[in-house]
Amino acid sequence: MVPVAVQDSDTLELILVAYANQKALDRTIETGKAVFWNTSHNELWEKGLSSGNAFFIKEIRVNYEQNSLLYLVHPKKRKICHTKNSKGEARNCYYRRLDFKSGELINLDP
Repeated sequence: MVPVAVQDSDTLELILVAYANQKALDRTIETGKAVFWNTSHNELWEKGLSSGNAFFIKEIRVNYEQNSLLYLVHPKKRKICHTKNSKGEARNCYYRRLDFKSGELINLDP
């Protein structure tokens, strides 16, 4: 099991961090779409299977210690988080910023 950083190949924005085991990596390579290991359900999670927002793999990179992966992907949609903003629109997963002084989380897409 290794962490996988998922980055938009066009904007270079970090989309999410997930996990992959050998089964998930093999399925990713086989399908050309991002597949992860869902650690809370102990099963494969094929991104987009239920939401329709697949991540199409452009490149897979391995770090120098070979203990994490980077998936450069082309997401079907740009805003992918399952949470919504106040307008009811999807947003990016990293929509909160930590304020160093107060320790509060600042919502960047309320």
